[in-house]
Amino acid sequence: MSETSLNSQPGFCPLQPLVPPVTLQLKRGGVIVKVCVLASSSSGNSTFIATEKTRILVDAGLSRRDVLARLAAIGEDADELDAILITHEHSDHICGLVTLARQLKKRIPVMITRLTADSIPWGDFEPVLDSFGAGTSFRVGDIDVNSFTIPHDAIDPVGFCFQAEGIKIGLVTDLGYVTESIKVHIRRADLLIMESNHDLEMLKVGPYPWSVKQRVMGRKGHLSNDVVSEFIRNDLDVATSTLVLGHISEHNNHPELVRETALRALNGRLFTRLVVAEPRLQSEVFTY
Repeated sequence: MSETSLNSQPGFCPLQPLVPPVTLQLKRGGVIVKVCVLASSSSGNSTFIATEKTRILVDAGLSRRDVLARLAAIGEDADELDAILITHEHSDHICGLVTLARQLKKRIPVMITRLTADSIPWGDFEPVLDSFGAGTSFRVGDIDVNSFTIPHDAIDPVGFCFQAEGIKIGLVTDLGYVTESIKVHIRRADLLIMESNHDLEMLKVGPYPWSVKQRVMGRKGHLSNDVVSEFIRNDLDVATSTLVLGHISEHNNHPELVRETALRALNGRLFTRLVVAEPRLQSEVFTY
């Protein structure tokens, strides 16, 4: 359950600001894995993961125009994508999916659980669906993908881990709590993208109706800064060199609160870099 999806119309993507100055033009030679969080917030979510041979988009919660612009800013072309993977059906993760997939030069698979696929308003578009069961593993090009169930207010939500060239990337957002199973799946991730959605006190005094606040705080809602900090202190793997915290609520949180709380939890840990993915802005490019 995303905050915006409660009122958003299917297929409508909120306008995003112009692409921020993260216009890194990277030569592909020497870079074996490339990751960029194109957007991560209640307004839209999408992440790009690539190797020399394979390009994947995870979620399409941005308009086609924004996806194209943000990929171009990092030297990538949407028409070179090999697959689109979907975590769940909420509008901030799929609002641009149909338009993007329909207008790509080549028909690429939309990799999605069957239950999630059945809940998306495809209209007259017939996608190339490659359905998988939550908890299964599969391969896209030279990238191994492991899916796992997450506790969220959606039909069949999943998180992903990606492995290529000895590098492991974990992506887990939109979850009410961190289950023991999730901890096992994301263990030894070199790069972990995780949500730090809300500050509990800001949420309690914020503008949302009490019923929505309860859903956000619930076991199938979103992670608070404090819960993420507890995970960092007790469970963040020493192998994780970069921790990216995103899906930050624009009404019930602030990037500096996320940063401050997480840095306290890291407690001077030297070998893990903290990056906060600010709402509506794409991240830097992470390369290995």
